[in-house]
Amino acid sequence: MAKPLFDIDLPAELETKAMELLEVARDTGKIKKGANEVTKVVERSAAKFVMVSEDTDPIEIVAHIPLLCNEKNITCIPVKKKKELGAACGLHVGTTAVAIINPGKADGVLKELVDAIKELNG
Repeated sequence: MAKPLFDIDLPAELETKAMELLEVARDTGKIKKGANEVTKVVERSAAKFVMVSEDTDPIEIVAHIPLLCNEKNITCIPVKKKKELGAACGLHVGTTAVAIINPGKADGVLKELVDAIKELNG
């Protein structure tokens, strides 16, 4: 069995809040979709928040993203289904990863979510 990408067990309510944040950021801010685009913005330290799908196959496509985020001190969380992640981005297909560059009107929600996740990590 492969080692899981995340050592955090994200509660469902935080995942739901993250999806709502993503929808607002999509409409009023700026996001990047897909493993390649997310990798680029994380490497440039331009991302404020990253979400990675746990059902990506093969998982190696996104395995480097949480490590990069950790290195750059960017909050990165797992999302159960790539289809749900894609839908929150306004896509009809799933996406493996999403980065929020500008949260737009959801800036306060982003801060709350990041604080809650930091508290979970200890």
